[in-house]
Amino acid sequence: MKNLLSPNWVRCSKTLLASVALSISIFGTSSQEIWAQSKPQVIRQAIANLQETEKRWIQINLSQQKLIAWEGKKPVFAVIVSTGKKSTPTRTGVFQIQTKLRKTRMRGRDYDVPNVPYTMFYQGNYAIHGAYWHRRFGTPVSHGCVNVAPNHAKWLFNWASIGTPVVVHR
Repeated sequence: MKNLLSPNWVRCSKTLLASVALSISIFGTSSQEIWAQSKPQVIRQAIANLQETEKRWIQINLSQQKLIAWEGKKPVFAVIVSTGKKSTPTRTGVFQIQTKLRKTRMRGRDYDVPNVPYTMFYQGNYAIHGAYWHRRFGTPVSHGCVNVAPNHAKWLFNWASIGTPVVVHR
């Protein structure tokens, strides 16, 4: 009877398993999940990489409560925003616009807001959207989303497309 655990077979099996594990970790996990766990240096590198292209992308600076729309390294639009409160923070990382809705209803444990304009979801329930119910831009007041004045949200909505990178950092 032949030994199935020959050294060559074991080595080949280890290589195959390592390759499968690496493939699953790279391709089996969505880019949003990988980027959602980003470290500051990864975010800095993503910004540097985006600035080397002509690609449209959105930068959200939580410390400054500022959103900048870029085309490569050229800023084309900048506005003051309201991001998440300490109790409901806006996540940092590198994401992409996944869904765009002209109007939508947003609901949570302690809010129910109809007709939220110019909503662009970039990670799960996190979105950049118009906020007609407050004028406290520059102050973190949201439940994690990026609130923008409705006229600014309209400009962003028309400028960005599905897949537009969104970089959120402190």
